[in-house]
Amino acid sequence: MALKRRLPSSNRPPPANNLLAALPTDVYARIAPALETTPLKLKRFLHKPGEPVDQVYFPGGGFISVVTVLKDGSMVEVATIGREGMLGMSAALTRDPSPSATMVQAEADTCYTMSAAAFRTEMDHRGAFYDLLTRYGQALVGFIMQSTACNAVHSVEQRLSRWLLMAHDRVGKDEFPLTQEFAAMMLGTSRPTVTVVAGTLQKAGLIKYHRGRVTVVDRKKLETASCECYGTATDLLKAVIRPDSRAR
Repeated sequence: MALKRRLPSSNRPPPANNLLAALPTDVYARIAPALETTPLKLKRFLHKPGEPVDQVYFPGGGFISVVTVLKDGSMVEVATIGREGMLGMSAALTRDPSPSATMVQAEADTCYTMSAAAFRTEMDHRGAFYDLLTRYGQALVGFIMQSTACNAVHSVEQRLSRWLLMAHDRVGKDEFPLTQEFAAMMLGTSRPTVTVVAGTLQKAGLIKYHRGRVTVVDRKKLETASCECYGTATDLLKAVIRPDSRAR
């Protein structure tokens, strides 16, 4: 199990998670004692289908895939979450088992965790924390709906470009790990198809792909190769943090 650290009561650095950073200072000071930090390790499952959600997670970097697991064990990604969001909200509030799996796809040194009980207590205040997390929950539903539409109507090239852009945003650097097996699983397609599409993007000078690592070479062209869904979904999440909700 990953080592967790409780945040010290004084000299706290600004939170690396955007939602926590957007809270008024007095609200963050109130919930900080309930937060612990833990690293995100590659391929770690934070939640599994059918299991109770005991912790919610606020990533401080990297990114996590929310995936639907089918009966044959195959998985399809429905959302990618990084420092702009959090995981486990709906199941923590309803106390129902998680309907999906969440798996770390890019490591980070810091992720903030809160017990489901502490999360419910803070939501029950119906204050700034509740308002912000409710807006995020609504945006996440819109994000998932956009991803569903994208998977249904857009080409694999457009979808892979969209996914690479989202990963690039969350990782914050040009190079990151990506295996053909993982890309096929996340996009709901075959490995040979991913090989062909990644090769096309590489020949066009958009990316470099070698031995399970991808480098974004031309961000602007990659945005052009993607579909409207990248911009739409990104705007939904950016709108969650309004000027009047930032810490002051």
